[in-house]
Amino acid sequence: MKKRVYLTDDEAKALGIRPKKPQPGRTKFRCFLDQQQQMELNKVRHSGVYEYCKQRGIDFSSVKEYWDKTKEYSVKVRPDVISYNDISKRIIEQMDNHSPSYHPIERQKQTNPHLLVLDPADVHIGKLATSFETGEDYNQQIAVKRVKQGIKGILSKASGFNIERILLIIGNDILHIDTPRRTTTSGTPQDTDGMWYENFLNAKKLYVDVIESLLTVSDVHVTYNPSNHDYTNGFFLADVISSWFRKCENVTFDVSIKHRKYFSYGQNLIGTTHGDGAKVQDLPLLMAVEANKEWSKSKHRYVYTHHVHHKNAKDYAGVTVESLRSPSGTDSWHHRNGYQHNPKAVEGFLHHPKFGQVARLTHIF
Repeated sequence: MKKRVYLTDDEAKALGIRPKKPQPGRTKFRCFLDQQQQMELNKVRHSGVYEYCKQRGIDFSSVKEYWDKTKEYSVKVRPDVISYNDISKRIIEQMDNHSPSYHPIERQKQTNPHLLVLDPADVHIGKLATSFETGEDYNQQIAVKRVKQGIKGILSKASGFNIERILLIIGNDILHIDTPRRTTTSGTPQDTDGMWYENFLNAKKLYVDVIESLLTVSDVHVTYNPSNHDYTNGFFLADVISSWFRKCENVTFDVSIKHRKYFSYGQNLIGTTHGDGAKVQDLPLLMAVEANKEWSKSKHRYVYTHHVHHKNAKDYAGVTVESLRSPSGTDSWHHRNGYQHNPKAVEGFLHHPKFGQVARLTHIF
């Protein structure tokens, strides 16, 4: 949503806008700026505060007011701050402008069909890692690129199978932070790249692009797992994606806030959870209780977990629990503590309706 403001010649030049002749009796001219231009204008008008925040790692957009003091005066200044309502209006406008109305796709019945599970885990869009410190670079552009490359690589490796349906797992720390102060939901500070709203919009576009590409292969069921880095914003993002595809008959969603989700395919029962909550050894019994009807009809049972960024797999009585690798880079904290050198990857799994998991597919970076 654009906002009417009055600019001086110097402000207009700083924003890359050609100055217009002001009305008679005025030194400024009227202009309409979008959210990004409003933020840039704030940086120009309050350059001293912006540089101070930048040096101290403070999110400039979170500054509601400050004192400008001299020997003669002390003035309280309130910059224009982009609010969540502004961002939500922008999202709604984009959805209305796109007006996604998808035509139903009729699929031919597959012989020897399979379910493809696609699980880009712990992407952490907004995480910042620099090769100078950690040996590798990672930012929001690399995060988006790796997910797209990983999905493309898994689809290529699965091309020899007849894919009847795709189970896409979203969430699981798709976003690195959950607050304008650049912290996780619980308040842990993070090294970040980009503003919180940029990361949100980049993640939204990524999921839309991925789902639209998967629809060229088969129908898609999307399952969302809440997670510890982005417990609130991750839920909002999942809800936005389900709303985006509300007119598409070939996509279904399970984006509730439940921490454990279950999906049935033939004789397969597939559970997913982030992995920061219930203990791994408790997941099989939780599945038996929480999905008891599906349990009784299934022969092959799996739980895919995330959070730890490395591979673990163990067979329990009747259930296999497996953690997934992550495509995200190693930030300062993980490097300092030696939590690195695990393969960076996006993983997928092929399930036969009768024989269970028949293949693991890995795209390593």
